[in-house]
Amino acid sequence: MSADRELVLTRLINAPREKVYRAWTDPVLLKQWFAPKPYTTPVVEIDVRPGGSGYFVMRGPDGKDLPNRGVYLEVVPNERLVSTDAFVKAWEPSEKPFMTMILTFEDEGGKTRYTARVRHWTVADKEAHEKMGFHEGWGLCTDQLEALVATI
Repeated sequence: MSADRELVLTRLINAPREKVYRAWTDPVLLKQWFAPKPYTTPVVEIDVRPGGSGYFVMRGPDGKDLPNRGVYLEVVPNERLVSTDAFVKAWEPSEKPFMTMILTFEDEGGKTRYTARVRHWTVADKEAHEKMGFHEGWGLCTDQLEALVATI
């Protein structure tokens, strides 16, 4: 994969990978951390299995909803999740594919080396995602994720 289309966030989270993975696969938990505050995530509908769909709605402080649909491509419990917005559900192509997300959860002595790789269809998509605040937004969400997994 060419680095000119990939954004990466890596963090060592002070929690076992089972908890970090659970926070990504339990809708009740996802709603609590998935969007960078003051955004919220009022809707999370996920079927975490290869071919299963995901539907997330992030709501802005202005009340505007930002729906996101995708399909899980690979699911390895407590190790790896891969999803894409190239499909919206049941292998139905999306109107505008934007990215594929690869999450890895590596055990580091009871802590988790969490890596989020986001691969974009085009260089322009990657640049747009960076300008939208990928590093700040995903970094804040990861802070929220880490705070949540400390409580479960």
